[in-house]
Amino acid sequence: MHGSVRVVRTVAEGLNVPWGLALLPGNELLVTSRDTRTITRVNLKTGHKTPVGEISQARSNGDQGGEAGLLGLVLSPDFAHDHRLYVYYSTDNDNRIARLTYDPTAKPGHQLHGLHVIVTGIPHGLHHNGGRLAFGPDGMLYATTGESGVPELSQDKSSLGGKILRMTPSGAPAPGNPDPDSLVWTYGHRNVQGLAWDPAGRLWASEFGDRDVDELNLIKKGHNYGWPATQGKTDIAKYTSPVAQWGTEEDSPSGIAYAGGSIWMAALKGERLWRIPLDGAHTAGPPEDFLKDRFGRLRSVIALDDHTLLITTSNTDGRTTPESGDDRIIELSVT
Repeated sequence: MHGSVRVVRTVAEGLNVPWGLALLPGNELLVTSRDTRTITRVNLKTGHKTPVGEISQARSNGDQGGEAGLLGLVLSPDFAHDHRLYVYYSTDNDNRIARLTYDPTAKPGHQLHGLHVIVTGIPHGLHHNGGRLAFGPDGMLYATTGESGVPELSQDKSSLGGKILRMTPSGAPAPGNPDPDSLVWTYGHRNVQGLAWDPAGRLWASEFGDRDVDELNLIKKGHNYGWPATQGKTDIAKYTSPVAQWGTEEDSPSGIAYAGGSIWMAALKGERLWRIPLDGAHTAGPPEDFLKDRFGRLRSVIALDDHTLLITTSNTDGRTTPESGDDRIIELSVT
């Protein structure tokens, strides 16, 4: 069965490299901006933007053509009571995960306080800094990291680079991890950019390849996803093959979301939105692409329900020439 995508409206404009997205109660969205290291609240009904605050420790290298800065964002599973946010950001020397408290009653621009770093020492580079955060159905915090341009880190289980990490909300290794003393959940990754769970509780991840093959992977505890020895599907038994793959010219995947039986994947260089229908326990149907060359680079995607997505453009990230109004949040109706 073929899918469809209809553009409903532009929700908001004039954002700087919108990267991390988190839905708030009351039809509002929090958005991180990579290079200005700020968090903005967007009213999804009116598009009104309110400055929330700044992560002053964050450092962008966008002016050098890099990918570091203020990246992932997620709400605490107990947000209604603890009002906590989690952020993934770059410093001059590493990437970090921190939690902080959000107070919407405070003065705009001063609604964040109590920054508490829970993970340090994630490898940092000009490129491949990972950055996606998500809480799983198990209540644990998952984070994606890149190998920072040093491929051998991906196979080094003592390094946090080139991994998917799993931790408690306080940043400790989560119960049930392959190594009880380590945050590492899976390894052999190059630069994972998207995480999403389906209703069966399976974790999916999008990953940048190296001028050859980009991947959608089904993530399984302790598995080795092959980088730098392999890209794409492999017959080598010790490595786990992707469920779907693309050429890097048509993809360069970033954020993903699950909606209506499919994984929806935003593509940067490919300037399109991919639909990958899930077909059975470990397989996917033929991917379809939508919005090709219509809005430019697409960075993040979040599902409001099974038939409504929000996507963000990424035309202010230094890789293309932005148009008036960039960057945007766009609402889509999908099937």
